[in-house]
Amino acid sequence: MSEEKKAAPIREQASVERRVSGASSEILDIIGLKGKAQPTEPFSLACSGYPSGENVIRMRHPWSFYGASESYLRAAMDRLRKELPTNGWKIVKDGSDGSQVDSPQIIANSADGHVSAELVLSIEPAGGEYRSSIEVVVVSTCFRETSGASPSSG
Repeated sequence: MSEEKKAAPIREQASVERRVSGASSEILDIIGLKGKAQPTEPFSLACSGYPSGENVIRMRHPWSFYGASESYLRAAMDRLRKELPTNGWKIVKDGSDGSQVDSPQIIANSADGHVSAELVLSIEPAGGEYRSSIEVVVVSTCFRETSGASPSSG
């Protein structure tokens, strides 16, 4: 038995991209630490479950914040827990990411329901190959682009 998907709303890709970028900036402001953000540009990708001819896409913006100590990164996660809801976000998960190392994870949805963010605190051993960081992925809901643009390969 197959479930029929709701028709994806029509939205302008540039507008959705600005919304996703704005959400990322808001999260970075809440993190509020001196350190480094490894930015990437938001990109589009196809939403599963829709016919390819419909060009139903979502915007995805993965990035990470690093260069602060473990205690500062933990404090930043606590700040996100407190301040995301005061900024209109609804935290829908706050716990372990289910990985082997049980990294702390927060998943939050924007007030309008058009954007979600996943934040994972990744603590790495001192002197190790990787840096401790907060990994962030901001995604939009699925939509049909007004000009019929197709998803990027990125």
